[in-house]
Amino acid sequence: MKNNHLIRYSVRLLAFAIGIWATMILSSCTNDIIYSEFYPVSSEKWHADSIFQTELAVTDTTTSYQIRLYLRHTERYPYQNIWLFVSDDIHTDTLEYYLADDRGHWLGDTHNGFIEMSMLYEDNHRFQNTGVYHFSIQHAMRDTLLRGITDVGFEVVKNR
Repeated sequence: MKNNHLIRYSVRLLAFAIGIWATMILSSCTNDIIYSEFYPVSSEKWHADSIFQTELAVTDTTTSYQIRLYLRHTERYPYQNIWLFVSDDIHTDTLEYYLADDRGHWLGDTHNGFIEMSMLYEDNHRFQNTGVYHFSIQHAMRDTLLRGITDVGFEVVKNR
């Protein structure tokens, strides 16, 4: 009985310490994020016609930015890679990202049964003018319904 109490206390203390550490790490990392948004995919089935759109208000044209895309998926995602159409106000890119290695191991971070993959879109992007910029993300796979995708994310971070 005494041992169980000590174990529960130790687990709580460890969880508290991890929580404080994670808060400190996250607060130090998020200072330069100027935009971050995740869009849920209905029923883990991303339809080819489903386009995730976002707007970004830019006020600083002297800074360079890193633009990242995120995918959250489950192990039900059937492929090693994903093709995406990513558009802004000027052009559309067709991009391929690998979500698993050659042995089938997921490359992203696993959290509560989901795999989150961060993918660099542009590393040193400079916006030419202030104003509102529009971005869209659409899958470019052959499947009309792409199963296993749970969320699509878009993030803009100020480069240091």
